[in-house]
Amino acid sequence: MFRRTFWFSTGVAAGVWATTKVNRKLRQLTPESLAATAANKALETGQRLKDRAVGFALDVRDNMAQREAELGEALGIDTDPALPAPRRYPAIENDRSNPKYIENTTYSHNRNEDH
Repeated sequence: MFRRTFWFSTGVAAGVWATTKVNRKLRQLTPESLAATAANKALETGQRLKDRAVGFALDVRDNMAQREAELGEALGIDTDPALPAPRRYPAIENDRSNPKYIENTTYSHNRNEDH
């Protein structure tokens, strides 16, 4: 009698365990769950790529500054050259006889910009 009870309860426990596992897997395979998982993976991958790109850019910048210093030392260029004065662009006004200038402005020629 105890032997039958043991195997019956073992079978019930195995059935409950298997049913739980199958239901959990079915919930993981719903479209909403798959979409959420894919979105999370994409975000993680994007963050990893961003971190690698930022690290690479910083390495390039450091090595570029180091190489510029080496070249400047080798060529005897120790002073920074003076930068040219910023360009001045005339502002568009109705009075064309006395144009006013705007400092550090670049005009875009995009006609869709004002629409």
